[in-house]
Amino acid sequence: MRCTSACLALLLLITSVVADGPRDNVADNVRAVPPVGIELSEADRNELDGGLTELNAKIEQLHQSKELRVQSLIPDVEIFSRAIRDAIAHRELFHKNDIGKARQVLAEGHARADALKNGNAPWTTQTGLVVRGFRSHIDDTVQPYGVVVPETYEFSGASEYRTDIWLHGRGERSTESLFIHERMNRVGQISPANTLVVHPYGRYSNAFKFAGEIDVLEALAHAKSQYRMDENRISMRGFSMGGAGCWQFAVHYPSQFFAATPGAGFSETPEFLKSFQGETLTPTWYEKKLWQLYDCTGYTANLLNLPTIAYSGELDIQKQAADIMEQAMGEQGLKLTHLIGPQTKHAIHPDSLKRIESKLANLAIHGRDRAPTSIDFTTYTLRYNRSFWLTIDELAEHWKRASVSATMSGSENAIRLTVDGVRGIQMDLDAGDAPFDLRQPVQIEIVESNANDGSETATNQQILVGPRPESDRSWRCQIHRVGDQWKIGPRPASTDVQKRHGLQGPIDDAFMDRFIIVAPSGKGLHPETDAWAKSELDHLVREWRRQFRGDAIVKKDTEISDQDIATSHLIVFGDPTSNLFLNSIHNELPITWSKDECSLRAGEDDNRFDAKHHAPVMIYPNPKNPNRYVVVNSGFTYREYAYLNNARQVPKLPDWAIIDIRTPADSLWPGKVVEAGFFDEAWKVK
Repeated sequence: MRCTSACLALLLLITSVVADGPRDNVADNVRAVPPVGIELSEADRNELDGGLTELNAKIEQLHQSKELRVQSLIPDVEIFSRAIRDAIAHRELFHKNDIGKARQVLAEGHARADALKNGNAPWTTQTGLVVRGFRSHIDDTVQPYGVVVPETYEFSGASEYRTDIWLHGRGERSTESLFIHERMNRVGQISPANTLVVHPYGRYSNAFKFAGEIDVLEALAHAKSQYRMDENRISMRGFSMGGAGCWQFAVHYPSQFFAATPGAGFSETPEFLKSFQGETLTPTWYEKKLWQLYDCTGYTANLLNLPTIAYSGELDIQKQAADIMEQAMGEQGLKLTHLIGPQTKHAIHPDSLKRIESKLANLAIHGRDRAPTSIDFTTYTLRYNRSFWLTIDELAEHWKRASVSATMSGSENAIRLTVDGVRGIQMDLDAGDAPFDLRQPVQIEIVESNANDGSETATNQQILVGPRPESDRSWRCQIHRVGDQWKIGPRPASTDVQKRHGLQGPIDDAFMDRFIIVAPSGKGLHPETDAWAKSELDHLVREWRRQFRGDAIVKKDTEISDQDIATSHLIVFGDPTSNLFLNSIHNELPITWSKDECSLRAGEDDNRFDAKHHAPVMIYPNPKNPNRYVVVNSGFTYREYAYLNNARQVPKLPDWAIIDIRTPADSLWPGKVVEAGFFDEAWKVK
């Protein structure tokens, strides 16, 4: 077959994968990610600095405007300023031609600022390649994303458009300036007819996990506010690192998309690192449990209602990702559609791409099924707790497999639930979705299974009489388990804190929502722990920008307001003597901390540690606002070694730990971890 120029271009547009195999397996010799860029000449630096100063002055003028439309569009301008600021300040231009790209990015920022000053925003009605921006709820930074707007898009019409989300591959040099330039100049690997394509930045190179995951959701939400998307025809797609991201979105958010097309990448941690990186892992018991946050193989039952088309090159080592998912899906009775590019390494074969596009077009005709009659849903954490009309409110124990199989029958006016490891469920059918007789209550049959423990024996079977559907054919019901019995309704309100969605740990969960770092203003119990806490605070600020491309909000302990407590997770560094905020809540945390010793309050036999050489880290509901976390002495828990391979970017610490600071912090750990563990479902020490 003759390859056209378009085919050749497609084959050449392979995702950059930077990994040195075994050379990247040495934790005490970690290369910089992103790498250090070129030194700018004095003329280039002066030119870029001067243009940036002028652009910032224009943005400041826009901030003075009282027009709501102007205020809402400032992030579309500010993304250009922030991109160039970081490129200059942190040496993130890597080749001479990157300087020319930076000029183009800066010029577009000026053009938009000038237009918006005059009340115009031509990019909002532009087809083709468009770069947009939003202000992230996590840390108030502006974040970019790209959109490909089809020429057929009608800005004044009522039509809703299919939308494909495309997750990019690993690019260690894909910092904001270069990402924006690419989205201004290159369509990318896909451009289906009459389809919006959204390209999230994902906060750089983290496989769209943690803050990168939230970036995708925030970019999509912002794009929905700007373009008319058909909610039932949004797909998740990606290749290489983007394929890994696609897998994780598919299994964790199965009801959000009409289809998913993961290509290459990875889908779990240990086997991928063994095959791709030549790395043999020796995890602690809690690390192994925490793999279950992002290891997709444990969530494959969730793909029952999400059409999934996997792609791999026949000769690509990353074919392992789809192979292991195919095996895991087979164990759930599901057969994966897996297209193979013949004699192809790390690229999308053009014939395979045609088949993918054809299959997606057919699936888009049907769109997403909003209310499937059968749902299988598995989770290990309440961070991921929803599939279509089913929500898990409470688990028996985090990080153990929990599952619900739900089937509704309109003819029988009944729902049948088979559950394991679950103690609270909510069912919500929107208007028009309930197939039940309006005049009769809905019967709920609950069968508790031990299937997750290797037995198929039902241990408990009940029939509950639920509410009737409402006249708009909606239906809602909550059930919860008390002892060995299920009851209708929500669990009675209690003053005790419980693990629930968005308040379930581990430490890294605090960095998936708005957070403020609380710096100490005083002198601590010991100079050694003081110095360590300050170093860890500085490490978080530095690495948050480098790894998650944000500017962390830092306030002194004397500056924390009631508004901060109400709206933000608080990341507190120091000890009860050095940090006034920590002092104010110390007695309400499950920790004992004095000048002599520190320990978790686990009873008479708990281990006690010399406070001069040990420091606790933990996540816990903030006693001043139990709807938000307080984190003590920790940033996100994976460190520089994990930057070298995206499959390593998983939590390293659970809900709490005791750190021996006599062992210096390194690219893996904040010191020597001498104790660590999870709180139970009531946030008590196990």
